[in-house]
Amino acid sequence: MAHHAEELLPTTSRALLHRLAVAQAEGRTPSLVGAVVRGGRTVWTGSRSMIDDHAPTDDVQYRIGSISKTFAAVLVLRLRDEGLLDLSDPLERHLPGTSAGDLTIHQLLTHTSGLASETPEPWWERTVGTLRPELADVLGEQPVRHPAGRRHHYSNPGYALLGALVEQLRGEPWGQVLQREVLDPLGMTRTSLLPQMPHAGGFAVHPWADVMLPEPLTDTAVMAPAGQLWSTAADLCRWAAFLSAGDEKVLSPATVAEMRRPTTEPDGEEWTSSYGLGLQVIRRDGRVLYGHSGSMPGFLAWLWVSEADDVAAVVLTNTTSGSGVATVAGDLIRIVAEHEPRIPEPWRPMAEADPELLALTGPWYWGPTALALRLGADRRLELIPLGGPARASRFRPEADGSWTGLDGYYAGETLRVVRAADGTVSHLDIGSFVLTRAPYGPGEVIPGGVDPQGWQAF
Repeated sequence: MAHHAEELLPTTSRALLHRLAVAQAEGRTPSLVGAVVRGGRTVWTGSRSMIDDHAPTDDVQYRIGSISKTFAAVLVLRLRDEGLLDLSDPLERHLPGTSAGDLTIHQLLTHTSGLASETPEPWWERTVGTLRPELADVLGEQPVRHPAGRRHHYSNPGYALLGALVEQLRGEPWGQVLQREVLDPLGMTRTSLLPQMPHAGGFAVHPWADVMLPEPLTDTAVMAPAGQLWSTAADLCRWAAFLSAGDEKVLSPATVAEMRRPTTEPDGEEWTSSYGLGLQVIRRDGRVLYGHSGSMPGFLAWLWVSEADDVAAVVLTNTTSGSGVATVAGDLIRIVAEHEPRIPEPWRPMAEADPELLALTGPWYWGPTALALRLGADRRLELIPLGGPARASRFRPEADGSWTGLDGYYAGETLRVVRAADGTVSHLDIGSFVLTRAPYGPGEVIPGGVDPQGWQAF
């Protein structure tokens, strides 16, 4: 889509730089790098620093913290797509001998396992991993805090288990698997387990004074899949493009789309955050964003993608905690979307009209409820309520001539065209619901039949 990929307008670029500058000044961060991806490629990078004339480039490494979890999840889903595991499998089936063996891989990926948020003391993020050489050391005596599958409870040790699962099934260290299966194919040459020059140093900024304290650079060892990785804005732009579109060398577009679907669909209009398979899903400024945030002592990082706007943003900082920087990546997306809203693809008619499909369009009735069926490109059908509330859904065609619901009440349900003995269309069946061309008619196809006198005045 060439028309999405042109550079940003000068006014947009200045608004983005202004947002970064305000964040660095008000958030008191030693340095801050931001980048924007549109149409699958990087269209803007900017940075601010406390040092005059020395702002970091998009090739400077920062610690990315829990954005590491998105890489761990991709490795697990590669194993699933190869048929080596099922997400509903208990961990014990593939990684025997842990105290969390009855938890499922799906629960670990989605933070619904009930495992503790952190390891036993001392705090793992600021201490060397050699203090906790084994999985048992990151789980502790009683690792479970909640009944499995009941609630979302963020767990760092859960991702250490997923990394160990990858090591077990691949027979080599997690970092090596990541390098060969993900980083090399995507050309992410500046993403690594340990820092490589040039990289930023991590700092804590005093809450009540403009002074700084260096943070230790730790190797968290078995906890690495939860938060160890270092990366650059340029590499994370490649990662954002991958999380948008997939790449057959690493994961199919369908599997990447599966990652960003909330595990439990958020209810109501008020939800603000949810979690998919290794991806956070948030709602900000009326936009749904997916990606992940990250924090390690000395560093904060964000990567968000807006599917609707085809825009992603990355922000990397080298400060332990920063008020005023948490919303910057979401703001960069908003600025681009507001200054340069996405230009929709032109409407085009279908390549060829199928008379049988055309004959299915128009009004249908589920009992007395009026609906209409619309035919779109790619043979997709859409069921639309006519007047009053009713169950709407979109359907994608299947090879056997049926359709599968994509959303709403009928998500995953089958729509079939039922024909009479003479081949004409009798009715539609959606998961046992009968839709006919007239309200409650003809009687012989309606479950339970209809009163022989039909519709009448009372």
